[in-house]
Amino acid sequence: MKSNSQSADEFMPLRDMVYKSLRKEILTGRINPGEHLLELEISSKLGVSRTPVREALRMLELEGLVIMLPRRGARVSKITEKSMQDVLEVRESLDALCVELACERITAQEKEELRRACEAFEKAVATNDSRKIAEADVRFHDILMKAAKNDRLVDIEENLSQSMYRFRYEYINEGSGHDNLVAEHRRIYDSVIKGDRIEAAAAARLHIENQRASILSRITED
Repeated sequence: MKSNSQSADEFMPLRDMVYKSLRKEILTGRINPGEHLLELEISSKLGVSRTPVREALRMLELEGLVIMLPRRGARVSKITEKSMQDVLEVRESLDALCVELACERITAQEKEELRRACEAFEKAVATNDSRKIAEADVRFHDILMKAAKNDRLVDIEENLSQSMYRFRYEYINEGSGHDNLVAEHRRIYDSVIKGDRIEAAAAARLHIENQRASILSRITED
């Protein structure tokens, strides 16, 4: 039996199908920053003509994930210090607000969900699988967002989520920081469960600051 997402994909315009496929591969690091995207190669791989591929690449260009080069085709955009700073500066303030609100509004059921998500994240880190870790990380933060119970905050966070996923993946892909990630999540979890707004906000800000430092070092090396 096909899943709902599979059924939805069957009725999706080819352009959108190609866009969705390429976007996921870029955001999860399967296609590296700076890598060229060849229309003929993509159309052959996905079994579509070059027209929807070209349209999908234009959509990715508008989103800032792809750069179109005259007579040289498309290339995945690199993560720049400016783009990282812009997103993480906003995300740091939003995450701090999120956990502060969660300290006051989280329910008993959400506390249990957060506990399970924290443990699931630690298990994912033990696998050393970057994609599993990223998915578990998203789940942990999604529960905190739900616990904040502020619809406008959710809307703003969702607008940043895809860009944030790319930065998050870069951070997670740096294996030496996995122990720090576990400690950061545990500190956020403990402070929210205790209802300590000050400690929770400080932990959330440190979490983002460590991401910024790690990603910046990778950008500098590249």
